Amino acid sequence: MKLDGRRESSNVDDRRGQRMSGGMMGGLGIGGIIIAAILAWITGGNPLDVLQNVDMTAVTQQGSAEEYKPTAEEEALAHFSKQILASTEDVWNEEFRKMGRTYEAPTLVLFSGQVQSGCGGATSSSGPFYCSADQCVYIDLSFFSNMKKTLGAGGDFAYAYVIAHEVGHHVQYLLGTLGRAHQQMSQLSQKESNQISVRLELQADFYAGVWAHHENKMFKSLEDGDIEEAINTAAVIGDDYLQKKAQGYTVPESFNHGTSAQRSKWLKRGFTTGSMEVGDTFTPAYSAL
Repeated sequence: MKLDGRRESSNVDDRRGQRMSGGMMGGLGIGGIIIAAILAWITGGNPLDVLQNVDMTAVTQQGSAEEYKPTAEEEALAHFSKQILASTEDVWNEEFRKMGRTYEAPTLVLFSGQVQSGCGGATSSSGPFYCSADQCVYIDLSFFSNMKKTLGAGGDFAYAYVIAHEVGHHVQYLLGTLGRAHQQMSQLSQKESNQISVRLELQADFYAGVWAHHENKMFKSLEDGDIEEAINTAAVIGDDYLQKKAQGYTVPESFNHGTSAQRSKWLKRGFTTGSMEVGDTFTPAYSAL
């Protein structure tokens, strides 16, 4: 992905090195489902426990940010993440203008170890997540190296997809989709709630694809293999892929992010069309997703 000379977003809160008191986080983002489930698998635990119950308790510690010294690799990832956030701002500002709306950009919070969000405390193992309570995207940059080592899903555009997916949840929040879905989920059975969660996640994948479409249209930034990186990442974080890898079989009623085929499908649809009009994941029958 070609980003030379591109601006960094100023909507960044760098909390790396800070150690905060924490409570409970209401749910994991795209990264949490990867890292938490895979770590449970490789340590002999049951990943279904993670897939079915994604609340986590943060570690309570006190420390000083002055002690923290990021590596050159981490600083490069921080610079990259800020550039990707800036790109999402450029794209979504324009897309919201087309809809007669004003886009309000989220804040990217960089943290290390643990963090306190408007949704409660979280640890690095939660992975990247979006919190609608404070309209922030939270990322511990070590997640990207873990993603590459654990799942073989590396590359700059794979990392960009992760950020764009979480920003996609922010788009859902601004459009009212996230709030309506969460209200529905609170009134449904676990199985039905999981299905609403899948619809949310697939739409966030779609929005990540829409971002990629217009990012490339604006800046001609994509290189050979970039889209394949994102599609590969979408495939290896499918619920069915993770469950089969962990235990050899799937439990579809526990799916809350979507299958590999579904995630790849909606990401590609967003990228191919670039149109918000074909991203409705809530009207089709669940079996048609």
